[in-house]
Amino acid sequence: MASKSKTKGNNFERECVNIAKEKGIEKSIRAYASDGRSLGQSSECDIMINEYRLQCKIRKQLPKFLDLDPDKIDGVLIRQDRKKPLILIDYEHFLDLIKDVPE
Repeated sequence: MASKSKTKGNNFERECVNIAKEKGIEKSIRAYASDGRSLGQSSECDIMINEYRLQCKIRKQLPKFLDLDPDKIDGVLIRQDRKKPLILIDYEHFLDLIKDVPE
């Protein structure tokens, strides 16, 4: 029997794939056993939405500085020292941005 956190993570991965499919992105798939190698990707890849390899993380609470209030901001840019900047945006907004992009 899987641990509660593993089950929670698996359910979140399925939820993310299902949201993409509801948005009309049929090329949305969860890696078997959360291991991207089953999709020909690195083991860190949990799901693929079109050509995007994504790792899914679910936490009880995120740091306050990562909180997105859609009435105030559209995203958060973050960067580790000496690394490239990353952006955190609403997942459904991300799907809207990519759903009509040719593959």
